[in-house]
Formats: sequence, structure tokens, C-alpha cells
Amino acid sequence: MKDNNCGYCVGGEPLAKFGIKICDLTVSQLILFKEQSHKGRCIVAYKDHVSEIVDISDEERNAFFADVNRAAKAIHKAFNPDKVNYGAYGDTGCHLHMHLCPKYKDEFEWGGVFEMNPQKVFLTDEEYAEMIEKIKANL
Repeated sequence: MKDNNCGYCVGGEPLAKFGIKICDLTVSQLILFKEQSHKGRCIVAYKDHVSEIVDISDEERNAFFADVNRAAKAIHKAFNPDKVNYGAYGDTGCHLHMHLCPKYKDEFEWGGVFEMNPQKVFLTDEEYAEMIEKIKANL
């Protein structure tokens, strides 16, 4: 099930507004969030256009969280954050996904309230490619 208005479903330009697909995982896709105030921030988006975790089977839910775990391990290995925060939002997007937001003690927002898209740090295409390769190498 796909939604033609959803960046997670259709990719391309709608996805490129905020992210870059890294790869497919077992039941989801891993996406690098373009705004990198939190170095290594990614999104794990479920393969189908469902709104809620309760809309999928227990088996699919377990596989989704295994994908989240796999991505988190890769982020930890690649960037050595002090903490990874996890957020599931989507009041308007309504596509099951989880933000993986690495936090660093001496950097942006440590100990503070999370800002969804601070619009502060954007990288060059080469820098995005380097980050993606670093994540892939640790999956």
C-alpha cells in the first residue's frame, strides 16, 4: 500500500525535500535526514503507508524495531554519539517512521528540548555521500 503524496512512498522529489535514501532494510528504508544539526540523524520508514504501529502485525512490528535497532547500531559505530534519541511523529504525514537523533554532550541541544527541523546545518553532496557510506559500512 502506497500513497502518491508521501515522500516515503514515492521517493524522488518529495523525499529529496528532507532526506536521502540510504538503503532498504528488512521491512523499512533507512533515510539520511538532510538537516544535520545532529550529526548522523536518520529516519527509519516502514515499507508500507500505514499510520500507526497498531496497524501492522506483531511480526512486522518486531521486524520494524529490529530495523530501528540495526540503524541505531550503525549510527553509534559510525559517529560515536553520547546518546541516540528516538522519536515517532506524524500528525500530518501519517506514514509510520522513527527519527534516530544522535546527541553529543558538547553540541547542539544536549539536555534541551528537541527541535524537529532547526534548519541550521546542511551539507554538500560529497559530505552527504561520505556520511551515507560510513553508515552503510556499519550496517
